[in-house]
Amino acid sequence: MKSKVNIAIDGPAGAGKSTVAKKLADKLSYVYIDTGAMYRALTWKAQREKVNYNDEEKLAELLRRMDLKLSNSSAGTNISVDAEDITSEVREPSVTNEVSYVAKHEAIRKQMVAKQQELAAGGGTVMDGRDIGTAVLPDAAVKFFLNATVDERASRRHQEQLVKGMESDLKLLKEEISLRDKLDSEREFAPLKKAPDAMEVDTTSMSIEEVVNYLYDQVRKQADVHE
Repeated sequence: MKSKVNIAIDGPAGAGKSTVAKKLADKLSYVYIDTGAMYRALTWKAQREKVNYNDEEKLAELLRRMDLKLSNSSAGTNISVDAEDITSEVREPSVTNEVSYVAKHEAIRKQMVAKQQELAAGGGTVMDGRDIGTAVLPDAAVKFFLNATVDERASRRHQEQLVKGMESDLKLLKEEISLRDKLDSEREFAPLKKAPDAMEVDTTSMSIEEVVNYLYDQVRKQADVHE
């Protein structure tokens, strides 16, 4: 029986990475690792302890001492910090709009990458983020780069927030997503970019299930992976 491989999924904010990665992992009976949640958790903790986002040393120290745990459930990834469940809190706009400032630091990304590589050491994982195929799992057997227009990504986020009963401003979301694209792509260490050997998938006109099925078919072709 062929050993399980690692699958990397990268892309900008709102491209559907997390939803698709979780469903793909379920379809393959793999473990899903939400790396974005790890950065969100640190951002939430920095807000809680009033640590300046530009203070790389204090952020790195905070990351070293906080007890971060991720667990998968049918609803998605559950996140806890120091035994406190913050699954809902890390999805609040106050965290979403600030996480790129925390994630830009080299010391933070190096610590996170080490944790992520450890989680994927045994194979059989689907990991999504912004530098998985380039920095975290450069040897992943299959790599994807999901993308969509800014208008489509903002519209998706807008609908998600409305469904959750949150106030949502579509114009503001477009501006925030464009800014996140800029920050993620221009950071000095491990910026958001497509790995040379990654397959780019434009999800603008595709449903979630269509994307999942397409990626699943590609995984089977590229890595001879079966359910």
